[in-house]
Amino acid sequence: RINIKGGVWRNTEDEILKAAVMKYGKNQWARIASLLHRKAAKQCKARWYEWLDPSVKKTEWSREEDEKLLHLAKLMPTQWRTIAPIVGRTANQCLERYEYLLDKAQNREGLSAEEDPKRLRPGEIDPNPETKPARPDPVDMDEDELEMLSEARARLANTQGKKAKRKARERQLEIARRMAMMQKRRELRAAGLGTFLGLAPKTKPCMDYNSEIPFEKQPPKGFHDTS
Repeated sequence: RINIKGGVWRNTEDEILKAAVMKYGKNQWARIASLLHRKAAKQCKARWYEWLDPSVKKTEWSREEDEKLLHLAKLMPTQWRTIAPIVGRTANQCLERYEYLLDKAQNREGLSAEEDPKRLRPGEIDPNPETKPARPDPVDMDEDELEMLSEARARLANTQGKKAKRKARERQLEIARRMAMMQKRRELRAAGLGTFLGLAPKTKPCMDYNSEIPFEKQPPKGFHDTS
């Protein structure tokens, strides 16, 4: 079965995304996206910065904000990423508000839903679902949703990192190796065979670089004493 990434965000996915950002931070989007089966890393990042981030302002626009938006849109047309931090809103909010003000100036605010050119037709997909409110969870979730929720809960509740797990696993392997070596010694001793298992081989003496000169070659003695 082919799973297409994207689509409308659900309330469950929003909650998982918020919990994952609290644990993993705002730089590990691929790791966060692995918790959401229907979303990619880029979509998770856009959802956070366009909707879920606590700094995103969702209140009504004031008259001062509208005037500032129109002034900046005239100075920097279509540069919404540059305008957004100046106004204090997201880029998508600035674009939607600017289009709304233009429609209002052209007396298109009173159009019906069928006449609105921005309205999605049946079968069309919202190009910016990250900027819209989440869809409420159904009363009975499907199996994929429940599986994703249980997996995310288990991974986010795990406070032990990969490094600690690896060290614990290496410790267990070392204990098992020692036990196997002791058992083998007992068996050889019971059979009357000497064993030198576990003894390190004799190594050649190493050079002390603090007191010796590597590759030193003494010159041959001459006819005269130079001491």
